[in-house]
Parts: sequence; C-alpha cells; structure tokens
Amino acid sequence: MLSDYVPLIFMVVFGFAIGVVFLLAAEWLGARRRTKEKASTYESGMPPVRTARERFSVKFYMVAVLFILFDIEIVFMYPWAVQFKELGSTAFVAMILFIVLLLAGYIYVIRKGALKWD
Repeated sequence: MLSDYVPLIFMVVFGFAIGVVFLLAAEWLGARRRTKEKASTYESGMPPVRTARERFSVKFYMVAVLFILFDIEIVFMYPWAVQFKELGSTAFVAMILFIVLLLAGYIYVIRKGALKWD
C-alpha cells in the first residue's frame, strides 16, 4: 500500500531539493553590488516621501480581512449554482439561509463602522 505513495513522496522530495538548489545558486551566483538606489524605498519612480517602516492603519487590515472573508463565502455559492437543478429544494433553503446570514454579517459590519475611512 505504501508503494502507491512512492511517486508522490519522490515528487515532494525532488521539488524540495530543486528549491534548495535554486536558493543556494542564487546566493552563490547573485550580484552583491549594493548601491544607494538599491537600498532606497521605491515609490513608482518618485522620490520617497516617508520611510518604508511606517505603520498602516488598522482600518486597512480590517477592510482586507473583511474582503477576504466575504469573498470566500461567495465562492461557496458557485458549486451550488452549478448543481442547482440536481440539489432540490433543501439545498435552496440552505442557500437562502446562508445568504441571509451573510447579509446579516454585512449589515453588522456596516453598523459597527468597520468600513468607514474617516
């Protein structure tokens, strides 16, 4: 039974070995010329306005997390939509409940002011 996994194990070990070889080759063969331009912050060709170590607002992260959360929940609707006719009325009721809960979460987020940029 373990013989079925030998190709998979070989592929994982081979991939890991190739990754290590490429990392070491880049370290050994890569250029080491440090210049002022390479060490400076890059802002689309414009002179840097502030330091690169400046902190972002928590609101930026909140919007990003909420986007990912709602986006992932929407992804669950695609398989349901593809199999809509075969699933029947129980799946329809379950999806309506899912959409209602998703909408309730969205309304909660808006009322808490998590999406305001004031």
